[in-house]
Amino acid sequence: MFSLHQYDSFWIFLLVSISIPFLAFSISRFIAPTREGPEKLTSYESGIEPKGNTWIRFQICYYMFALVFTVFDVETVFLYPWAASFKELGLFAFIEVIIFIFILVVGLVHAWRKGASEWYQLPNIWVKVTERKSNLAV
Repeated sequence: MFSLHQYDSFWIFLLVSISIPFLAFSISRFIAPTREGPEKLTSYESGIEPKGNTWIRFQICYYMFALVFTVFDVETVFLYPWAASFKELGLFAFIEVIIFIFILVVGLVHAWRKGASEWYQLPNIWVKVTERKSNLAV
């Protein structure tokens, strides 16, 4: 009833594509020399001897900034095919792109309000100023 012979080339390709990375890692594991020692266990910092604890915390704002940049960078790539075939797509595609850009702007405003575009958090000066003004009024 079902003829699976038409998928033989797919299964061969899948088997080969899975086995090549496996074989590459296996061969390098058996051929490469293994040297255990304290130098292997230290963290590498451009040839400089590490000082102190090498596990330090980075602020999340760097990752948030990179994530927002990546999302908007990828989303603008989606606009290129639309712009290349703008004449053939018509009014419906134009309205879809306007909605798409509106969603991007809403996301950008949300990220901006959450502080994802800030490199560091400023101290809350306004709270201190308003507290000082309220204390002077009393």
